[in-house]
Amino acid sequence: MSRLVLYMSMSLDGFIAGPKDDKDDPLGINGNRLHDWLHDGGSDPGSHRPSDEPSRTVFDEALATGAVISGRRTAELADYWGGDHHDGVPVFVPTRHAPAGDPPGHVRFVTDGIRSCVAQAKAAAGGRDVMLHGAATARECLRAGVLDELEIHLVPVLLGEGRPLFDELGTKHIELDLVRTLEAPGVLHLRYRVRQP
Repeated sequence: MSRLVLYMSMSLDGFIAGPKDDKDDPLGINGNRLHDWLHDGGSDPGSHRPSDEPSRTVFDEALATGAVISGRRTAELADYWGGDHHDGVPVFVPTRHAPAGDPPGHVRFVTDGIRSCVAQAKAAAGGRDVMLHGAATARECLRAGVLDELEIHLVPVLLGEGRPLFDELGTKHIELDLVRTLEAPGVLHLRYRVRQP
């Protein structure tokens, strides 16, 4: 059965990008530091596959997903990955209003809500997991009770400011169960399962 899994690099103080993130600098000021674990001079630098075993495990799991859900802002900053996030899997972008014209490549805009978006992505994933990108979309999925797991790549840096992952969640208490910890150079990979009420 497909699970919706958030994959996110985050600073110790909770930021997923530095300040002033935009199209020219999608990770903001000093935000690239959050992805150093991907660019450690691994065996295949062209694919950004890390050289250490724990990070390779997480990287390979992410690329084994059968579909992607990405917030519109994240997708736009990434220029929709040229229409192909990885291996030709469909990319679902929840939005209130789809932009004019045909979406690039394997991108699909979903305008009828986050639950519909998740259902469509899981159906398209063919039993494989669905990768989730984007802070606002992750929060929306948490609030809707449709996020199954979080894979947080915790980087030992304090950015001090930037784009936080978990702001504006509201007052609803959300419980998580730690199901895996993988330590690697410059990053701690933490996998949590979201407890459903």
